[in-house]
Amino acid sequence: MRVQDVMTNRVHTVSPGIAAEDAWNMMRLRRIHHLVVTQANAIVGLLSERDLGGAKGTRTRENQTVADLMTAKVLTVLPTTPVRKAANMMRGQSVGCLVVVDGARIVGIVTVADLLELIGRGIDPPVAAAQRPTLNHRVPHRKQHRATGVW
Repeated sequence: MRVQDVMTNRVHTVSPGIAAEDAWNMMRLRRIHHLVVTQANAIVGLLSERDLGGAKGTRTRENQTVADLMTAKVLTVLPTTPVRKAANMMRGQSVGCLVVVDGARIVGIVTVADLLELIGRGIDPPVAAAQRPTLNHRVPHRKQHRATGVW
């Protein structure tokens, strides 16, 4: 299974100059946990709900911009990357998402929630029960002996 099979196609982006509180409101209204920070169609960072301090992070967001709170190191993968490799990247780097790119174009995002959904519905496609083959060869029968003794 490839990343393109589990990724979310709709990626929300934000510019680094907007207020952190505005980014928080955007995430809350759209029910998302990650925003890709872009400038002139180039990825410059990633902003997560954790970076913004969560629901009780009003002090963290106060008088801050997205550029102040974003993570500058963004991990990217290709759409053809195996899901196992993507999951290992996320686990090894302790990140919650990977941005899926095709060249310089953003085509999707893979989050921990996407991988959990995949596990929940089952990774492997259902396998049809194998039918037992019928035996077509003849087997010699045993001779049947008469019981001659007394019990």
